[in-house]
Amino acid sequence: ILGVHARNKKLDPEVDLQEIALRTPGFAGADLANLLNEAAILAGRKSLAGIRLQEIDEAVDRIVAGMEGKPLTDGKAKSLVAYHEVGHAVCGTLTAGHDPVQKVTLIPRGQARGLTWFIPGEDPTLISKQQIFARIVGALGGRAAEEVIFGDAEVTSGASGDLQQVSSMARQMVINYGMSDIGPWSLLDPSAQSGDVVMRMMARNSMSENLQQRIDDAVKKIAEEAYEVALRHIRDNREAIDKITEQLLEKETLNGDEFRTILAQYATIPDENIKAVQEQFEAKQAITV
Repeated sequence: ILGVHARNKKLDPEVDLQEIALRTPGFAGADLANLLNEAAILAGRKSLAGIRLQEIDEAVDRIVAGMEGKPLTDGKAKSLVAYHEVGHAVCGTLTAGHDPVQKVTLIPRGQARGLTWFIPGEDPTLISKQQIFARIVGALGGRAAEEVIFGDAEVTSGASGDLQQVSSMARQMVINYGMSDIGPWSLLDPSAQSGDVVMRMMARNSMSENLQQRIDDAVKKIAEEAYEVALRHIRDNREAIDKITEQLLEKETLNGDEFRTILAQYATIPDENIKAVQEQFEAKQAITV
């Protein structure tokens, strides 16, 4: 689909459509067309001969996260955001089954003061229990970094969106996928997803208080276990985190390879996560050839 929409666009030789496809799971044809049009506008503003990967990367960021905001100038706030984002990247990368880091940046977009991007696997619709748990650990990495590095009293509201994602993923594990101690069956009443408010209320009332409590307890258990893993990653890899954060504060953006090169000097990245990076690289090479 990307190839179709790129026919009337002049692309730089470095542009890899396969890599763009990996970064845009769930994008419909219209979304991809909008992405390339946005990249073309950015290239035109810079008077470039063709669309570079840099413009496409920025266009993806704009569409997914919003327009670029005003850079942080407060030293303490910028340091906290940097540690928060590095916490996401480190906890995700050191947890087996997590997607590879695409980049870590301090460039604000939308409501986010900083962002950590991950590249999902070839089929993001088919995901294992290990992978979901790894994503929960990664999502909690920012909060864990704030707590360990700055202290509990300095934990900020910056993790609110992360916590919502954690609750959503953990609840899906329990209710939708049967990935908890409650048992291997779905606890989702189809009526609960109805557009009718009355039907949703009836679906919730039809569930016993005991089962509702068991679901809440199972969700809490998953989140607490994941947070303990995240805290351990931060505590055990403080030297690596400090070094990566130092580089991030200096450059404002680190790509995935730059990030992993530094981390690998201090910590052992799980074999399957290294394999995932290699598979993505080989896929890119195959498309290029």
